Amino acid sequence: MLKAGFVSLGCAKNLVDTEIMLGMLVERKIELTDDPANADILIVNTCSFIESAKDESIATILQLAEYKTTGKCRGLIVAGCLSQRYQQELLDELPEVDAIIGTGAWHRIIEAVDAALAGERIMIVGKADTLYDENMPRIKTTPKYSAYVKVADGCSNCCSYCIIPKVRGSFRSRQIESILAEVKQLVAEGVKEINLIAQDTTSYGRDLYGTPQLTALLKELVKIEGDHWFRLLYCYPKYFTDELIDIIAQEPKICNYIDLPLQHIHDDILKKMNRPDTNADVCTLLSKIRSRIPGVAIRTSFIVGFPGETQEQFETLRQFVTEQQFEHVGIFTYSQEEDTVAGVMENQISSDIKDERYHDLMALQCQVSEDINRSMEGQIVDVLVEGVNLEQPDIVFGRSCREAPDVDGQIFIENAADIKIGTIVKVKIMQGFTYDLVAEKL
Repeated sequence: MLKAGFVSLGCAKNLVDTEIMLGMLVERKIELTDDPANADILIVNTCSFIESAKDESIATILQLAEYKTTGKCRGLIVAGCLSQRYQQELLDELPEVDAIIGTGAWHRIIEAVDAALAGERIMIVGKADTLYDENMPRIKTTPKYSAYVKVADGCSNCCSYCIIPKVRGSFRSRQIESILAEVKQLVAEGVKEINLIAQDTTSYGRDLYGTPQLTALLKELVKIEGDHWFRLLYCYPKYFTDELIDIIAQEPKICNYIDLPLQHIHDDILKKMNRPDTNADVCTLLSKIRSRIPGVAIRTSFIVGFPGETQEQFETLRQFVTEQQFEHVGIFTYSQEEDTVAGVMENQISSDIKDERYHDLMALQCQVSEDINRSMEGQIVDVLVEGVNLEQPDIVFGRSCREAPDVDGQIFIENAADIKIGTIVKVKIMQGFTYDLVAEKL
């Protein structure tokens, strides 16, 4: 039987595409293997969002290419954003690659496999306009208790620093009925955490129904019976409505957790970024969220060193982070990307200054996070148990509604050897640290 090995890079949205391709391979009776040396076909689903992601993608391709001489590999396939963005360059400069699949062609993975095994070099790249649905085969690679559900793909916001609209196409939503069917199936399989994702989740439904319909979708999703919760990721501020705030506050199945990428707060930088929100808009929204959603945890992200960012503008961002006391913050140094508006702007910031601002803001946020976690001591929360501490088997770890998978901290529960992975348990927080919490079971 043919065997295929797979590496998925980049974001959770890319991971969903990977899982669909895995499902198609299994449906074709191709066995999946974790050992690249034993794979007849090797596939890497790439990312090209920023320079470091491109570097990681290229390094992974070259690493897998070695198995064409040291292993069984007869075909190396490169899929995803890097393929969409640099299709011809990859074929020309990497003779080890046998097939290129763009972001709109993941559903043609079998065609690429057949061509590679036949000794052909093929490029399948067209318009990025595809969407998966609940009927497509899918092999989940996340833990059995957690899953990502992509409610839309692509983006139409065209932030000046971002290449996503060019590599993943314009924003396009799935039908509510399709999403409901998928989630019902996941819940039936025992999934406890459904993470709703898109490039711009709060715009869900605008293209199909004329206005954003995330609240309408959530109203239907919370009707699904079972012991599970929903988490909203990648929420764009512009369409974060009062109705959305209300349903998060009122529905116990929706995590009081909001992922709200802001990128900056100084009005001049926001304008140069082509972000529609102002400092005043953002502050008003955050005030509403915190006042109306009890115990809400907010994650955001910021870019430092955007072209022309002055020290004064950075200080505005720094003061904002101090005042707002975000539970979770991701910080990125600006990456100058070709084919973007910001990439050709004047006054590009030096790497040294970008790195200095990154470390400055990160140190500030570390103190904020530690203060917030210490304030959690004594509180009672529900935790989704994810694993066992191998060095101390009586300690298990997991996450509450306040922590998203892969990006936030964990909660370590002591004297809990009898707790099963994948269950939700009630605990009392005993100690808070910069990133993690220690708790005892109740």
